[in-house]
Amino acid sequence: SRAAACLDAIVPADFKGTVQCDGYAAYPCFAEARKGAIILAGCWAHVRRGFYEAREESPKVSGWFLRQMQNLYRIESALRDKKAGPALRQAVRAHQSRPIVERIGRALVRFKTIGRFLPKSLLGEAIKFAMGQWSVLQVYLSDGRVEVDNNLVENAIRPTAVGKKNWLFVGEADAGQRSAVVYTIIECCRRRGINPYTYLHDVLS
Repeated sequence: SRAAACLDAIVPADFKGTVQCDGYAAYPCFAEARKGAIILAGCWAHVRRGFYEAREESPKVSGWFLRQMQNLYRIESALRDKKAGPALRQAVRAHQSRPIVERIGRALVRFKTIGRFLPKSLLGEAIKFAMGQWSVLQVYLSDGRVEVDNNLVENAIRPTAVGKKNWLFVGEADAGQRSAVVYTIIECCRRRGINPYTYLHDVLS
């Protein structure tokens, strides 16, 4: 697909590793084209959103799923407070998070099997999406380098998403590629506590 081709142009051809992403259909196509070099890690925040939106329609069942996911996030919060490294995060997740994830998985299968909720209902859609993402949602359990969701990226690109309408007609056809490079540099600086202006001034001069 065109979207998968765009991803192929962004991620270096020799890259091997894990890409954390939402449920966008282009990502599996992109990973498949790389012949096993790319592992996709899912985002629990995107899965949670579906159950949150269904809470008024099906408060009891949606509430149960949301509480299980809240427990996963409490574990992650405690790990952040401890400034846990990848090895500790992997160990804690194996001991504490995996049983919760398995419990959620069993519940998804049960509700899907009994057909209690219409496929087009909000909860039916939430269950379908979660089950479709199930394999990639478990990647973070066995890799301490991976986050429980991709909210860090979502937050980092939010200023760009808000500003792009204002900058829609700035530059020529290649302006998008140049902007992507600049945005990436700036956000990398911010993540590392480096002043973007100082860094760019030093590099460009």
